[in-house]
Amino acid sequence: SSWPALDRSFIEAVTATQHFSLGAPSVLAVTADGKALFRRTPARERRADLFELDLATGQERLLLSPERVLSGNAENLSDAERARRERLRLSTLGVTAISVSDDGKRVVVPLGDRVFLLDRGAGDAVRELDVGEGYPLDPRIAPTGTQVAFVRDRNLWVAALDGSPARPLTKSEHEHIEYGTAEFVASEELGRLRGYWWSPDGKQLLVQRSDASKVDTLYVSNPRDPSQAPVPFQYPRPGTANVDVTLALWEVASGEQRPVSWDRERYPYLVRVEWSTDGPALLLVNDRQQHESVVLAINADGSTRTLLTDHDAAWVNVDHGAPLWLPGGREFVWMSEQSGDWRVDIHDAQGQFVRSLSQPGVVPKAVHGLDRTTRHAWITAQPEGDSTRTDAYRVPLDGGPWQRLTDGDGWHWFGRVDDGGAAVRSSPLSGRSSVAVWAGDKRVPVPSVAEYWPRDPSVTFDWIEANGHRFAYALVRPHDAAPGKRYPVILSVYGGPHMNNVVRARSAVLADQWLANAGFIVVTIDNRGTPGRGRAWERAILRDLSLPVGDQVAALRAIGAKHADLDLGRVGVTGWSFGGYMAALLTMRHPELFRAGVAGAPVTDWALYDTAYTERYMKLPSNNSEGYAAASVLNSAKQLERPLLLIHGITDDNVHFAHSLALIEALYAVGKSIEVVTLSSTHMVPDPELALQKEMIQLNFFRRHLGVSP
Repeated sequence: SSWPALDRSFIEAVTATQHFSLGAPSVLAVTADGKALFRRTPARERRADLFELDLATGQERLLLSPERVLSGNAENLSDAERARRERLRLSTLGVTAISVSDDGKRVVVPLGDRVFLLDRGAGDAVRELDVGEGYPLDPRIAPTGTQVAFVRDRNLWVAALDGSPARPLTKSEHEHIEYGTAEFVASEELGRLRGYWWSPDGKQLLVQRSDASKVDTLYVSNPRDPSQAPVPFQYPRPGTANVDVTLALWEVASGEQRPVSWDRERYPYLVRVEWSTDGPALLLVNDRQQHESVVLAINADGSTRTLLTDHDAAWVNVDHGAPLWLPGGREFVWMSEQSGDWRVDIHDAQGQFVRSLSQPGVVPKAVHGLDRTTRHAWITAQPEGDSTRTDAYRVPLDGGPWQRLTDGDGWHWFGRVDDGGAAVRSSPLSGRSSVAVWAGDKRVPVPSVAEYWPRDPSVTFDWIEANGHRFAYALVRPHDAAPGKRYPVILSVYGGPHMNNVVRARSAVLADQWLANAGFIVVTIDNRGTPGRGRAWERAILRDLSLPVGDQVAALRAIGAKHADLDLGRVGVTGWSFGGYMAALLTMRHPELFRAGVAGAPVTDWALYDTAYTERYMKLPSNNSEGYAAASVLNSAKQLERPLLLIHGITDDNVHFAHSLALIEALYAVGKSIEVVTLSSTHMVPDPELALQKEMIQLNFFRRHLGVSP
């Protein structure tokens, strides 16, 4: 087969701009004085500056440049900070996070191991805070703007902003006890990135204490640089001990503490903490196997009372942004899928159901926050039964029709919500991605300097019936596809929980378009287990995470029968992370369909992954040994007949490199061999040159193995 010439400039632009995301703004705060504070990098650089956007005039101005305040010096990042950014999937430098006082006047900006105070109430004066020796992790200003707290050396410290020295609030008892940070599974799998919370009046701190003394320690090393010491991580694997998490209320002035009590034996996972001026602090806690979520209110003495319990025989989902107190503290927002689809409900302060806010034909995905002045909620939702698009809505808390803020075609979600307004991120299928702030009824665009590829993708979205189910799929064809010609196929797969791959967003299909233009048709399919199609669809993967393999095969065959230009005699599959797991399984179990596979950073054995994710779907290994065995890539090694390319970052602290080493050994033991590419990277590959070569190696692999019909 003769292949078309490569448009190398396209893929170089995709990788150099991180899929055209560099240069796009990210709103970090909407302040009480009508300004949006946002971070933005140049179009092909990774160091972000801090800007201010006047929501009345639309004018932007530079507030803080890391280059200037650091005098050109590099930022020093600790291992803990690198790990925190990995959990955030954040690969840029410079301004990555800020913390703002309630009045919006004082802004704390961490830059590596240094912390700066930007005083917007004093002519934007910037001064460095004296936080002492060591690395200050996760600095957060008190709502009153008078103090800042941060984590250092396993303890929570507090510093007054008047220049007096920082002091430790807590005292770690030994090396396995840490105060003020979220443990790995909370930040990676439960959506909770914080480990301490200021009271609204700034007089108290609610502080997490993590005891990891019973948790297995894994060592992530970099064999590429043997002079580097391995980095230890407390990483709990299925069936083993988790971090023991407790909470206490600390008086900032006196240092006195009151333990917060709940049934931690039954509900060991701390999923969410919400503390606002409208009511007592709220906790969301889960049991180990995640069948129950419980909303608790903290009393003044540290005791708790149960407001609400949500139960699901398979598992409860927790990434929905609730509970949240309504203004006045007499009611709170809750999200539940007890009815089969998600809905937004209002409960009173005792937890009793009051009313539902749900609107026919619209399925909510998450509550992002409240506009307390106008009594509205900011909610991301999708059309009923259509998981390929989302919209941003403003929803009246007292009932009434929802106001859709976006155009109904694309992928729109809230990036930031404050009392001053809400930032909406939009990725349409045609045209530029954008960010805009809604303040009241006014929409204010946030300026972007991101590059833009002017040619729209050649993509078709549709639905297919297969194996008794209806699947969403997308086909990306070459821009110059010839009528009547049949093309080899690449299945671009993810297939895992909590993520849709078939989305009407330009950013989701750009890399697929480059592959297509290189001589393929790229197919994506959302199988059972992915969100947005109701409770039963999502829970189909219970106890067997390999179930999506059958869905992908059945749907792909049906799509090939419907579209004559797909040559199902020449099919490859590629995926990363859960998609890498799927790509490896598909290649091994279905050699009659897949002639080659590329597995990136794959989970190969669920017994090697973490507790909170794996046990949610697979339950404990002691109760589902057959399921773990059936879902293991290692146990399919002997079935491998086709070429398989394995790509993995050797310092990956999420899907450890041990997964790929285990697969290589399992294949060796049965006389099989594969191609292996190791990267000096983590689970992400932010380096543009590495990312470019990853795409080129994958393309050349498929061209080699899918060139001629059998």
